[in-house]
Amino acid sequence: MEQATTGARIKVFWQPGCSSCLRTKEFLTKQGVSFESIDVHNDPDGRAQLDALGARSVPVVSIGARYTFCQSINDVIKFLDLKTKVMEPLPPAQLVEKIDLVLTAAARYARQFKPEELHVPFRDRNRTPAGLCFHVFRVAEMGMQAAHQIELLFEGFDEVPPPTWTGEVIAAWGEDVRTRILAWWETEPDRSLSYDVPTYYGRRPMDEVLERTAWHAAQHTRQVMLMLESYGTQPNGPLTAADLAGLPLPDEVWDR
Repeated sequence: MEQATTGARIKVFWQPGCSSCLRTKEFLTKQGVSFESIDVHNDPDGRAQLDALGARSVPVVSIGARYTFCQSINDVIKFLDLKTKVMEPLPPAQLVEKIDLVLTAAARYARQFKPEELHVPFRDRNRTPAGLCFHVFRVAEMGMQAAHQIELLFEGFDEVPPPTWTGEVIAAWGEDVRTRILAWWETEPDRSLSYDVPTYYGRRPMDEVLERTAWHAAQHTRQVMLMLESYGTQPNGPLTAADLAGLPLPDEVWDR
């Protein structure tokens, strides 16, 4: 998928399972940009290089000692001075509808995992079905909290559910997150979401954070569906390309 060129001037620091990492690498490859691909999870020297830059999260694109976080592809475009544009984002009201659809589906899927599957790492991924389902809902919750000026912290993405949580408990908690998001939107005075909110990659417009929340949760829900299928279970009401249309999702479900 990627053009990983040893000694390339441009470096991409990433780790397995990171949706923004996958999206960044796909984007650069489609733009014909050669880069050195550095998996900081499996490459200690790569981790040391990232630390030396002063960055503590991924994905990061660097040139020499300069770098940018890649949570927004527009930041990558500006950093590399690329002559291209990304798709126009959906308006906030439609993004909330997508989040509603994704969280409803993720709750259905969480209930489908067998107890013996739920807390076992999936293949060579450092994530369990329980952890991934929980992550979908936590991503959405953190996006909503940002609207209340609660800083979106990178560490929040590493949180996992208690080992005693069943699929039903995770699903019920996720449905509560969905209810709270819809209640927030119902009372949100600025439907344009043009105000700035605090994140670990700087203050960003809330409409941008909401788009990232929507596609991030959707991408991981695609992975949850793949997990179920790998266990021989057909997802209950699988999300379709039409359901997710308008979200800037990576082509691939998992990075390679």
